Parts: sequence; C-alpha cells; structure tokens
Amino acid sequence: MAKPISIIGVPMDFGQMLRGVDMGPAALRYTGLISRLRRLGHDVKDEGDIPIPVRDDDPAMEGMTDRYVKEITRISHDVYKTGCRVMDQDRMPIFLGGDHAIAIGTVASVTVKAPVGLIWVDAHADFNTPQTSPSGNIHGMPLAVLTGDGHPCLVDAGHPGTKISSDNVVMIGQRDLDPGEKERIKSSGISIFTMRDIDEQGISAIAAKIMVQFAHLKRFHLSLDMDALDPIEAPGVGTPVPGGISYREAHLLMELLADSGKLGSMDLVEINPILDVANKTSKLAVELILSALGKRIL
Repeated sequence: MAKPISIIGVPMDFGQMLRGVDMGPAALRYTGLISRLRRLGHDVKDEGDIPIPVRDDDPAMEGMTDRYVKEITRISHDVYKTGCRVMDQDRMPIFLGGDHAIAIGTVASVTVKAPVGLIWVDAHADFNTPQTSPSGNIHGMPLAVLTGDGHPCLVDAGHPGTKISSDNVVMIGQRDLDPGEKERIKSSGISIFTMRDIDEQGISAIAAKIMVQFAHLKRFHLSLDMDALDPIEAPGVGTPVPGGISYREAHLLMELLADSGKLGSMDLVEINPILDVANKTSKLAVELILSALGKRIL
C-alpha cells in the first residue's frame, strides 16, 4: 500500500569517535532512495537534514563518559520536533543516520502519542549506561536511554522520562555484548533474538513471534543498524562484527515486517561511506528500505 513518507537526514557522528558516519544520509540519497521509493508508488517528501554542529575533536575527551552529551541532547530535541511534525501530518518518517544515537530523538518522536513496538536490529544491544560502557560512546547507549536509564538530559530529550517500555522492545541479531550490558538485558524484560537464535529458529519464525508480541499495538518502529548484517554484505560500518545476518535473512525480515502492515516509522543508521567498498553498504541499505516498504520479488 502506498504511503506518504518523509525522509529526514540526521548526519550526526557525535555518538562515537570514528569519523565518516555523518555522510550516511548523503550516501543513501545518492544511491537513489527517494526516486526508487517513488517508483514503488509512495508519496515521498525529503525534509532535508537536521542541522548538526561542527565537530571539533579533542583528544582529551577520549574515555570520558559524558563527551558530546550537550550536543547530542540538542540534536535529539531537534530530531524529536521534526519527527513529531511529520507524524502530525500523518506521514511516515524514515530517519537516515548518522550513528545510532539518533534513535534517542527518533523513537521519542514516534512514541509520544501512543505506545509503539520497537524492533532493534543491531550487532550490538546499545543498552549500556555511563557506568557499564567500556568506551563511553553514546551510540552504545540509546536503547538504555529510551527505556529510562542514562544521562538525565538524554533521558529527558524531547519530553521528560522513559520513552518506551521494555516489554515493547525486541532486539534482533545481537552478537557483541559488553559484560555489564548482558546483565542489564537479562533483568530488563526485553525480548532478544541473538544470532544463535536466528541460526536455531530461522528469521521467519522469529518475525512471527514478534508479530504475536506486538499484536496489541497498532504500529511499530524499526531501528536498523547496518552492522547487524554480516560484514561480507555490509563492509561500510564503523563497528563490524563477523557472523551477522545474511543478505536473504535481512530481506526476508524486511518483507515480513512489511506484510504485517504495522511498520509506522524507521531508522537506518551507521553507514560509513569512508569504510565502504564500491558503495556496497548504501546500495544494500536502500534495497532493505524498499523491501520494508513493499518491494517484492513477484
């Protein structure tokens, strides 16, 4: 079914130390995302990019757990306001990152009026707090922030307090978790399907379980980090982890989520064109968005 869609670029790279991920939105546009969505019949509006401050790296910030909190908080507020405006216009927001810390603002904007299911597809859990994070990088903390645990100003970004209940969160594809993060996940109530679960159960069975879990919700938000895929398929990411989701598993998951009719918004994050090979990761990302928005083999 054709949808009114708004594309929102968030070229932010404050959530981690490796440069280049800020070029992700441009790479996706260059690869033809908007024109190809229109060819599927969707009404697509490009909202442009959220303004991002110039990043001036300071080596003294290495290892700090509060680096760039001020900048990410401000950007999250701006993302939230833009997302809310688009939702008020009954358009589907597709947020293009940037690092995964953009989800602090994106998820806040799509959950403000009603509960939403959150599908977090990522090699990592992004469930660290400043106390558990080995690196202090905020792109490893957004899911914790959204469930109410983290830097207070980030937890309150957009509107005060928790943005989503752990009962309404499903993780898929995780295979690189920090020790403190593992303990937090076990006690959180979040449903998680690691790569072992995908190997044992298959992606279609997992998608069916998610639809049952979210049966009481009208819609869900997909937050897709491209490092969830195997680096053979998606080399242009900052934190690649071997043994990830395959090309066909990723497409099947997108197709099944589209079949549900409940996909109401999504993030596509962590593409680093500097690290990519012949634009392979951006091309795959566009194909996955198209599958999630109704593209079929037949």
